[in-house]
Amino acid sequence: MATETHGAEAAAHGAAEGSSLVFHPMDQFIVKPLFGDGPVGAFTITNVTLWLFLAVLAIIGLMVLGTSRRAIVPTRSQSIAELAYGFVHKMVEDVTGKDGLKYFPYIMTLFLFIVTANFLGLLPMSFTTTSHFAVTVVLALAVFLTVTVLGFVKNGASFLGLFWVSSAPLALRPVLAIIELISYFVRPVSHSIRLAGNVMAGHAVIKVFAGFAAIAAISPLSVVAITAMYGLEILVAFIQAYVFTILTCVYLKDALHPHH
Repeated sequence: MATETHGAEAAAHGAAEGSSLVFHPMDQFIVKPLFGDGPVGAFTITNVTLWLFLAVLAIIGLMVLGTSRRAIVPTRSQSIAELAYGFVHKMVEDVTGKDGLKYFPYIMTLFLFIVTANFLGLLPMSFTTTSHFAVTVVLALAVFLTVTVLGFVKNGASFLGLFWVSSAPLALRPVLAIIELISYFVRPVSHSIRLAGNVMAGHAVIKVFAGFAAIAAISPLSVVAITAMYGLEILVAFIQAYVFTILTCVYLKDALHPHH
């Protein structure tokens, strides 16, 4: 996290020296201490810590407090919680089959955390935690290690059948096995970069348009562009949570049924 902070600050200072812009789109991603102005260490409470905590509180409020009454005629919060539950439950069942439903709580937690963090990041003056690779890499590695361990526990050495394409011609199978092995270990990289990259790019574009809004001649166009981008970001916030979750389900399916 400290490395990301120094990198973002360096990019901001470089931009300040090389241009006349009074705003810098990447400043919004700088990790800062929540108390004081000292360096960011391993145990420093930062703006990332705050918004991660708020995401957890929001999920507890929705899934625990919002459904505590269990009304026959549901409230808005209960309706949203039930829709989220049904949506993820159907996704897990459709992709992994009945065998995967026992892992539904983990996948539901992933989806709720990512989608909540994404939407909180759209609030004015907020911090988007899922725009940082330090957050998304941890999520992706957790999925990668979980499904890998589960694959060997469930299938033993036959889990390696995931890399052996038995339907291909025999001469091609060793080559395909190497390709499959490389693609397997690239999973956490693509899994994390896809989420953080899309979220970061959208927020940076909105900040650029917001900077041009101060110029009277083009401010109407800038406001229209900000509105359009904001609407797109709302869609992206949900889609990226969905993509991360459904890829987790696909990886889980490979762990439960590794043979091609």
